[in-house]
Amino acid sequence: MDTLFPYIKENVKEYLQTHWDEEECQEDVSLLRKQAEEDAHLDGVVPIPMASGDAVDDLQQMIQAVVDNVYWQMSHDRKTTALKQLQGHMWKAAFTAGRMKAEFFSDVVPAVKRWREAGMKVYIYSSGSVEAQKLLFGHSTEGDILELIDGHFDTKIGHKVESESYRKIADSIGCLTNNILFLTDVTLEASAAEEADVHVAVVVRPGNAGLTDDEKTYYNLITSFSELYLPST
Repeated sequence: MDTLFPYIKENVKEYLQTHWDEEECQEDVSLLRKQAEEDAHLDGVVPIPMASGDAVDDLQQMIQAVVDNVYWQMSHDRKTTALKQLQGHMWKAAFTAGRMKAEFFSDVVPAVKRWREAGMKVYIYSSGSVEAQKLLFGHSTEGDILELIDGHFDTKIGHKVESESYRKIADSIGCLTNNILFLTDVTLEASAAEEADVHVAVVVRPGNAGLTDDEKTYYNLITSFSELYLPST
């Protein structure tokens, strides 16, 4: 995700100029315009005007308004359907064209392969949409590794800091919560998972938020997936 969101900011204007006449792009713009109208009461919101003619200046003003609106939403960490839809389409175009590839820590893919060979199942639960997850795993520096993943979950099943989300995931995959190990770098998520009787390991990676001394003492910490020794099923 460290490269996904900066990519949007750096390329949204070029993307709109390239794809403006396509139906998919126009649907995205319409949705963003509607969202801007709903947000009219919010401070700093950027409205998106309707086209008033075919003039080049008119088109460029409209594209700039969309760009400014996207910047405004992202700066406020908005999670609107309109924004997520445009982002998803941009990422899809970038991954398909080979402009972006997902990069994983070197220990991840070998570890996942070992777990699967031992009869375990591997699922992804992320705040990024299932569609974005599949783009990442389908277009990685390791190639298409979607076949290593048994299923995907996003916040449609619930937020990651709510314990009920983990119970729903267990129900969905037909598994008891205490037969699940959840890996995360966010202690609020770890706490929520533990409340649902899920086993947890907190992954410590470069660039992650620091942990308090109490958190370091309380949680099982790993710095690499290779440190996990899981019983085979």
